[in-house]
Order: sequence, then C-alpha cells, then structure tokens
Amino acid sequence: MMVWFITGASRGLGLEIARAALAAGDRVVATARDVDLARRALPAGGDGLLVLPLEVTDQAQARAAAARAVEEFGRIDVLVNNAGYGVAGAVEETSDEEARALFDTNVFGLLNVTRAVLPTLRAQRSGHVVNIGSVGGFSQGAGSGIYGASKFAVEGITEALHAELSGLGIAVTVVEPGQFRTDFLDPASLRQAGRTIADYADSAGARRTQFAEVNGRQLGDPAKAGQAVVALSRAEHPPLRLPLGQDSLDRIEAKLAHVAGEIGVWRELAESTGHQPAAASAPVAGGRS
Repeated sequence: MMVWFITGASRGLGLEIARAALAAGDRVVATARDVDLARRALPAGGDGLLVLPLEVTDQAQARAAAARAVEEFGRIDVLVNNAGYGVAGAVEETSDEEARALFDTNVFGLLNVTRAVLPTLRAQRSGHVVNIGSVGGFSQGAGSGIYGASKFAVEGITEALHAELSGLGIAVTVVEPGQFRTDFLDPASLRQAGRTIADYADSAGARRTQFAEVNGRQLGDPAKAGQAVVALSRAEHPPLRLPLGQDSLDRIEAKLAHVAGEIGVWRELAESTGHQPAAASAPVAGGRS
C-alpha cells in the first residue's frame, strides 16, 4: 500500500490519478486550492483519503501539507506534481505579468512542493517523484510557447533531480501527456493572452482556433492516463520520461528525427569551433634529438 501526495487533485489528470490510486488500494493525500470540489469529486468514506488545501505558490502551506500527510499516514511514497495551467498566445503577445504568473505556478510551485516533500523521501531512502509535464515541454510550436517554456523547465528540473536522487533510492519521472479529454482547454485551465497581434493570425491565432475546436474531442482518455501513472509507480525500474498518448509519441519521435537531421547537416560547422592542437615544435639547429 503506497501513500500518494498529489497536487491539483480536484480535476483533470490530478483527479484521475487520485481516483486510480484509491482504486488500487493505496492511500492518497489529495491537495487542491478548492478542497470542496476535490471532496465532491473523490470517493467518499474510508480512511485512505486525506484532502488538504494547497496553493502551490505558498511555501509555508506546502510544508504544512507535507507534514500533515506524514502525520496522518506515516510516510509519502509518491509525489505527483500536477498543479498547473496553460496560456495560449504568441510569445510576443504574452505579457510579463502573464508569463511570471504562469511560471509561479507551473515551475516555482512545483519546486515549493518538491522541497517540502523531499526531506521525507530522503529520510526513507525511498519514493518516487512524478512531475506532470507535457509533450509541449519536449516539442513546441506556435501559440503556446510560454506554457511550453514552463514545461521545458519541468523537464530540466526532472533530469537534474533524477541525477541527484538516484543514489538515494528515489526515482524521478516526468510524464509527457498529449491531448487528453479533461478540462485543460477550458478557460479555467487555459488562459488566453490578453493581447493579440494581427501578424500572428496565421500561426498563434490558428492555434487558438484549434484549441477551441478540439476541446471535448481529445483522443486521450484521462482515466487511462491515471491508471498508467499508477502502473508507473509499480515499476521496478521507472523511466526518466513517460510519454502518454499516440500524439505525444508521434511528436517526440518527429522532433528526435528533426534534431538528428539538423546535426547531420551542421556537424562540420559545430565541430569547427574547438581549439586546434598546437603544432609540433621544429627541432633546434645543432640541438640534440
């Protein structure tokens, strides 16, 4: 029986992961800004569920929630950093305030919670940190670049944590979902940049339209995504990255092929930038060999 600590557990993938963990017989600390919504969405009854308020940008609240989880269940086995939201718009269209607010939740909020939970995992010499990233944090195009940048940051943080914690018995994975039929494309989760620029109508503007058209028709099943994360937690050797959805796999493989192709074309120039080895000194006349 594992103990899960999940952020953003009142809806979307966080909710489905909590439901799947409870269905597997595990205990769940479900944290959310709206605890009433989380309680209504999650199964009632039993002593395996603890719902706590948590605004991930609040460091003190993150520490208090982690301490309360250990007080209730004695340990934490799986941390799922899921809380976050998106911003749609071209990079230039997204204001400084919009970008900073997004990073405060998606990146600095993740760091707050991770710092709050890691002392417990290190003391146990066991555990699994699961960061919910996005395929948009591996391959990005027009229209959601600032959101993608926040998820690229999650990728980098996860890689570093993987290197730092592997010797302490703690696994680290970034999950890279494609499009799943949650409320992520609803206004509550996907905010629109406050400014639009006509020059981006055919790029970022077209992406905004695509988001609206696909909302509610995404191919990914969020309940199956939740079950996949529970299966991940049972793996003997968890991966550093776990793509979810065929669209995620397709985009990742396309980018890897593109990068490999560019390296092939530009390898000679890339390799030309090193210091050249010093030429061998000519023998001095009359000197000894």
